[in-house]
Amino acid sequence: MTAAAVTLCFLLRTADSGEQVLLGLKKTGFGTGKVVGIGGHVEAGETTGQAICREVAEETGIAVLEADLIPAGVVDFVFPARPEWDMNTVVYLCRTFAGVEQESDEIAPRWYGVGQLPEAQMWADAVRWLPAFLAGDRAHWRIVMNPDNETVAASTRTLK
Repeated sequence: MTAAAVTLCFLLRTADSGEQVLLGLKKTGFGTGKVVGIGGHVEAGETTGQAICREVAEETGIAVLEADLIPAGVVDFVFPARPEWDMNTVVYLCRTFAGVEQESDEIAPRWYGVGQLPEAQMWADAVRWLPAFLAGDRAHWRIVMNPDNETVAASTRTLK
């Protein structure tokens, strides 16, 4: 089975309290109840850049231009107990965008301090790769989940 093509974008802004990242509480579908990055599946005929611009607009109401995306890296998620969940995820950062976040049917967006990520509410793997990407690391990660599909069995990082 081929891993699904997925893309994520982490919008960043500077506030009085410091650097912030936009994450969202997932309301439906895969990952319901977890705080996740904004993004989703790449549709047929789309580039990852086109897909993430569409996903950010659909999920948050914020407009992002493909030219403003900052490639951060790739995360391959491997679920040995559920191979249909495997994902090849292209990750972007973005500092230039228009609009104000609005809740959608799928996501309740919220800004978090980069140093105060809601780790207990996120997928267990996120603490391994997300802080590194937010700090400027550009890498390819491979995350293998345990049979519980929640905890991490192994992670490897290769610099880009």
